Amino acid sequence: MREVRWLFALRVCEERGGAVPSDGVNDLFDLGFPAIVGVLNVTPDSFSDGGRYRDRDAAVAHATAMRRDGADLVDVGGESTRPGAGRVDAPTEIGRVEGVVRDLASAGIPVSIDTTRAAVAEAALAAGATVVNDVSGGLADPAMLPLLAEASCPVILMHWRGHSDRMQGLASYDDVVANVRDELSARVDDAIAAGVAAERIIIDPGLGFAKLAVHNWALSARLDVLLELGFPVLFASSRKSYLGALLADADGSPRPVGERDAATLATSVLAFAAGAWGVRVHDVRGTADARAVWLATNTANRSEP
Repeated sequence: MREVRWLFALRVCEERGGAVPSDGVNDLFDLGFPAIVGVLNVTPDSFSDGGRYRDRDAAVAHATAMRRDGADLVDVGGESTRPGAGRVDAPTEIGRVEGVVRDLASAGIPVSIDTTRAAVAEAALAAGATVVNDVSGGLADPAMLPLLAEASCPVILMHWRGHSDRMQGLASYDDVVANVRDELSARVDDAIAAGVAAERIIIDPGLGFAKLAVHNWALSARLDVLLELGFPVLFASSRKSYLGALLADADGSPRPVGERDAATLATSVLAFAAGAWGVRVHDVRGTADARAVWLATNTANRSEP
């Protein structure tokens, strides 16, 4: 069955010039090919695109372009979670995302809301978002998991140990792969206990969140351990600092944020091969092209006599 879905996905990909967008959020758990989640930060201070899409029209135009280029879901965030970032209050966060979410939903673009606050998630769901991406895995706001249970929407639960202003001080592990697996498993258990349906849960190892570069690479190399938990895995490496450090100049200067897309594509293809459900990226078009190549190669391998 998986081979049949890949063949169908390849045909769609060819018909749409390399992009493989889904027809709606109901398809997200069974696309038959890895999902692409496009990043849309409507913030002044996100590490990669902070300030570029604060204007509502600019944000909607960028999301529309990402959808056209192959995004299956657009992830809208109104609070930066880069290392060291300070918090904004809930009304500010809602003010940044609510109108954008409403416009995108009205245009038929599947939207997830990237937030740790139940109040923001509730406002975004009311505006038309269909997925909640909580980078705290439900830990930051005790009202989040009950809200998600009541909303019956898909949810992304990420591994998290603390807010951005202190999280790098929490990057201590006995065995990062085992520790992240166990801590994610606990988040899943709590979500299910709160009434969230298991079949609506996606997990994310949280690269860069209370993680050093060595931890990110270890998790990237052992996605199979997380997949053994039995939930779809979202892989989110896009333009992160550990890639900049890997590609540093001879003098040790990290590769600039805007020049990390090739490295991100490499990690995304490796995640596809490992069995990740999807990737969260800034460069949707390049990722869709890489996915098309990966799908064509896998289809050819499976069609050989």
